[in-house]
Amino acid sequence: MQIQIGNVTVHHVLGENFRADGGGHFGLVPKVLWQRIASTDESNRVSMVFHGWLIESAGRRILVDTGHGTKLDDKFKRHFAVEEDDRLLVSLAAIGVSPQEVDIVINTHLHADHCGGNTRRQGDQIVAAFPNAEYWVQRLEYADALFPNERTRATYLAENFRPLEESGQLRLLYGDTRVTPEVRCLVTRGHTRAHQCVVIESEGQAAICLGDLAPWAVHFERLAWVPAYDVEPLETIETKRRVRDWALETGAILLFDHDPRMAAGILREEDGCFKVEPI
Repeated sequence: MQIQIGNVTVHHVLGENFRADGGGHFGLVPKVLWQRIASTDESNRVSMVFHGWLIESAGRRILVDTGHGTKLDDKFKRHFAVEEDDRLLVSLAAIGVSPQEVDIVINTHLHADHCGGNTRRQGDQIVAAFPNAEYWVQRLEYADALFPNERTRATYLAENFRPLEESGQLRLLYGDTRVTPEVRCLVTRGHTRAHQCVVIESEGQAAICLGDLAPWAVHFERLAWVPAYDVEPLETIETKRRVRDWALETGAILLFDHDPRMAAGILREEDGCFKVEPI
């Protein structure tokens, strides 16, 4: 899928399929409600997918998030039922883009399922998977990743980001940051303290890469549906409210990271009810 936002071209580059615990994905929402839209396997896991987004703007190729990557061991793959861990690279190749041709990688945050593909194994070393790219991460997110606590240390894995600092490819951001005249990073606190979305605005049109602000469309439709993984769930609700109002006002295309039923959609409102229509 290719989407045109004014002068900006956005390519959907499909990544790996995997599964995640349903309770974790839907948080405090009772299973009797969420099972109407998501079936589970015998381990109570729901189907997930990683949607990557390659943005072409002002002569730059910008990749938003990199998925689990190819460094996974067999135990991890079994636990999360990860399939085709190299599919992001295959998808990029299908649109004629090699890893060497990516200029910027923007990590919405540094959880392993969004930045594992930042790096790859090369013999006994771990090196940048996109050797000519600069990797953009919020400074506060990087600090939280470097010093995880008991709740976050299983997903903040140093091998996914420390080699980038050592190679001089890491750029730390201090809040909202302009990438090109048409693309900007927007801090969207909640899932993590410094989670960021990527906003595209060109020729009166708009889109937003939501990361884990709303991993599925239903999380955007229903403010109270917040994953258990969010470190600041009440902040998530208020952040989603602000972004939702902006999306309705602008008609922005919503780009999801994990929804297996739709990669992109547009929010509609009728009689106080919100629904994302797939495109």
